Amino acid sequence: MKLYNTIGHRISAIRKYRYKWVFFIALIWTVLDVLLWVRYMQMPFGSKYDSSFQILNPTAVILRICIEFYMSLVMGYLLVFRLKQMFRNYPLWANLILKTAILLLASILMNFLLHFSYSLVVLRVSLLQALYNFLADSSLTPWFWNNNIAWMIIFVVTQIFIEINEKYSPGIFVDILLGKYIRPRIEKRIVMFLDLKDSTPTAEKLGHPQYFRFIRDFIYYVSTALLEYNGRIYQYVGDEIVVSWVYNEQNIQKSLNALLEARKSLQKNAEKFKRRYGMTPEFRVGIHLGEVTVGEIGVLKRDLAMSGDTMNTAARIRTACSELHQKFIVSKDFSDAIKLKNWQCESLGYIELKGKSAQIELFSLKI
Repeated sequence: MKLYNTIGHRISAIRKYRYKWVFFIALIWTVLDVLLWVRYMQMPFGSKYDSSFQILNPTAVILRICIEFYMSLVMGYLLVFRLKQMFRNYPLWANLILKTAILLLASILMNFLLHFSYSLVVLRVSLLQALYNFLADSSLTPWFWNNNIAWMIIFVVTQIFIEINEKYSPGIFVDILLGKYIRPRIEKRIVMFLDLKDSTPTAEKLGHPQYFRFIRDFIYYVSTALLEYNGRIYQYVGDEIVVSWVYNEQNIQKSLNALLEARKSLQKNAEKFKRRYGMTPEFRVGIHLGEVTVGEIGVLKRDLAMSGDTMNTAARIRTACSELHQKFIVSKDFSDAIKLKNWQCESLGYIELKGKSAQIELFSLKI
């Protein structure tokens, strides 16, 4: 069985997704800035205040695009990677204020570079005069501060858009935005139900507040592993995670690799769990594949819903883990699709699952 366990692949899914966000943010911010600047430059001479920006030519536009795009990449990276981790445990309102303040400071540096380079390259003045132009524009020109107010709004809107997008798995918000599932669609998917083992005794031992933190940390590390292999997290229900992949040969491998990575992630952080909670989490998994119906559902809160026999069967397989004293159980359909060898799985025989009229053959994974 081929495993996608190279460092490059493990990093690629989440980091590539975030790098796409950085590039998208830089592109949008650059376009908005250039449009606002060109609009300002086309204003009548007397209404542009006493700004050093008076000449609009190809050199000025290209110079602004280059500096703006580079600085937007830096600021986008700061927003998506660094600040996200730094303020991860802060409430949303504090996140918005603190991140916006930091981005505004960065935008002042960007404005300095834009003014300074424009004065040197386009106006061809001395270094001292270029510095004076920036100080004069920033202190005397209302447009400079109006521009900062506009950017403050852009920064806040960008953060809200990121927050909304991250409520869903990568790609799902775009599907909802484009109306892909307004009409229900039937798709073949790999479905995994994963939940915390021995959740009831764990909750009794830790107490409600500490147990919630335990679940939050558990879900964080497991979800990160699932997303690394392009899993689309459908929902969280207590300590349960439901995740799916569109059916194809590559995603069959990825679903199994995601399971291995989730276990590895918890093992690597075992000491952290022991220090905080006095125990390490374990989980159970049920995997099945087949057709599901996917569509938008809800009135005030819209979301994607998946239904069908495949979903029910995967849930029953996960429940069977407790009854059969196994950690990871897959259906015969999944086992056949991934072509597991005898040393990789063990048949548990034909099992009658609750709500199913016919018995199905299940396999325990030897991992």
